[in-house]
Amino acid sequence: MSNSEIKILAIESSCDETSAAIAVNGKILNNIIATQSVHENYGGVVPELASRAHLLNIVPVVNQALTKASIQRNELNAIAFTRGPGLLGALLVGTSFAKAMALALGLPLIEVNHMQAHILAHFIDNPHPKFPFLCLTVSGGHTQIVRVKDHLEMEVVGQTQDDAVGEAFDKVAKMLNLGYPGGAKIDRLAENGDPNRFSFAKTEMPDLDYSFSGIKTSVLYFLKDQLKKDPNFIQVNQTDLAASIQAALVNMLMEKLVKAAKKFNIKTIAIAGGVSANSGLRKKLKEMEKSHGWEIHIPEFQYCTDNAGMIAMAAHYKYLKKQFVGQQVSALPRMKID
Repeated sequence: MSNSEIKILAIESSCDETSAAIAVNGKILNNIIATQSVHENYGGVVPELASRAHLLNIVPVVNQALTKASIQRNELNAIAFTRGPGLLGALLVGTSFAKAMALALGLPLIEVNHMQAHILAHFIDNPHPKFPFLCLTVSGGHTQIVRVKDHLEMEVVGQTQDDAVGEAFDKVAKMLNLGYPGGAKIDRLAENGDPNRFSFAKTEMPDLDYSFSGIKTSVLYFLKDQLKKDPNFIQVNQTDLAASIQAALVNMLMEKLVKAAKKFNIKTIAIAGGVSANSGLRKKLKEMEKSHGWEIHIPEFQYCTDNAGMIAMAAHYKYLKKQFVGQQVSALPRMKID
């Protein structure tokens, strides 16, 4: 590799995935991810356990990324890390490691917004969305509609005012006794269910904002009423319940996305974040592509969930703009995209 190449090591540790990736001139060479199975025992991510797992995983993951890319530490041009948003303890592990490594090697340090990186995952593989485009970013912690004007210029035009859609999926999955991770289990069950079998109330929100607390409450009381009549109701109707709940949540997402597309006269639509791996959402978007004349962009599965590949992609564009930070930088759990 020539000296003119931009080689970046990126680190992601915002929640329960410890990940490292190498980018050379904006091309992702690898995307190493260590998952944490310990949380399955608790029905959700336990922040303290996530932090401890990051401490165990971060050195092996970084070493593996460098080895697989055949790059030595002294060949790197910059170290990038997720500053936020995310769990404070988890973010601290990645932030501290990146700062120490950059200091030891005398390298520039690049902070990356986790949600901005989810959107820039669309620039890892071709075809890339053309600016401006709308991106629906959906995860366990966030639900946003973002107007993307350039690689580093984004505006949140709508967002949830309470729970994220990913959290709604997981909470409802608990009500159905599906365990963790709930969203993926609902998705698998929904494939064999009737999405029109049951209907649920939702909270109406102004303009482009979302609320998912109302549908959770609706599902809760619906199940309570049905279980009084038939204790086996959930077990007998599991696939139809999953399909109906998934359809309701996806329709809520689409309703605001359609409104945003009309408001800004944008037909290039992207999705990002962990929930963008949901097959029901992907299928609905493909239907909208035909019915609304949209150009849809959906990232590869490995770049939907939390990963360092997307952090490296965002860092590449920040490197080109010389957007570096100093050693005084600290983790920012509530970091905003704009």
